Amino acid sequence: MPDPDAPFPGRSPAPPTPWRATLLVPLLAGAAVAVATGVYGRLHTPTGIAVNVAGFSGPQTVKVWLGTGAAVFAVLQLLSALAMWGRLGGFSPSWAGTAHRWSGRLAFLLAIPVAVHCLYALGFGAYDLRSLAHSALGCFFFGAFTTKMVALPKANLPGWALPVLGGLVFTALIGVWLTSSVWYFTTFGVHL
Repeated sequence: MPDPDAPFPGRSPAPPTPWRATLLVPLLAGAAVAVATGVYGRLHTPTGIAVNVAGFSGPQTVKVWLGTGAAVFAVLQLLSALAMWGRLGGFSPSWAGTAHRWSGRLAFLLAIPVAVHCLYALGFGAYDLRSLAHSALGCFFFGAFTTKMVALPKANLPGWALPVLGGLVFTALIGVWLTSSVWYFTTFGVHL
């Protein structure tokens, strides 16, 4: 049986795609998501309420606690990534890859209702420097996340690409958390 990946007779194999070209589609997809999120948040008329869960004092507390959960899972994802790459002093358990994938999934799942609340109920905030930074970081987070997820299955990425993309996703999420949940806790106190 012929090799399905072999070139047609008389044709040479295609040259490997340079990594810059490989990253172009993920970067464009991420930029489109970041811009679309920001434009929607800016043009949409905020409703004031989007996500509320019984047991919390209001939608804002739901948002800050879900955001805090996402930040905790993001830290776990960072630690598991460092373990996978042998950057924790030789500590590299066999379950680090599974922990990395699941902590990332859970962080993202917790971030979705927060983003829905922010975009639908509040819009893109530019009231002060904190709200502007929060809104911009939120759009950047979803764009960087999209870039990383689209780039993940690409075959010829340079070795630095996924750690850099993952670092950008982590940094953006922690920035979003600092400008929302931490700000809320230090301004209004820690309560449900």
